[in-house]
Amino acid sequence: MPRPRKFRRIMFNPKSNYFKPRGIPMRLLEEVVLEKDEMEAVRLCDLMGMDMLKAAEKINLSKSTVHRLLSAAHCKIADALVKGKALRIEK
Repeated sequence: MPRPRKFRRIMFNPKSNYFKPRGIPMRLLEEVVLEKDEMEAVRLCDLMGMDMLKAAEKINLSKSTVHRLLSAAHCKIADALVKGKALRIEK
């Protein structure tokens, strides 16, 4: 049985949760899903300029977990941008 998931403090609620290439109908696009905690890591580290240690304290996680979330988020965002996929941010 896996260990219970630790509580994560998410302080961000996006105004829109879909981003897609212009001019292509949604039904024709593949979708990449960005989890809430991945989005929070991107917001804190990339947008607000926090280092991973401060972001980890804010989210209530370890630095290595924040690093893993940030790496996964960067890969998903790059995949959506480069390959022209829709990006959905989970609420």
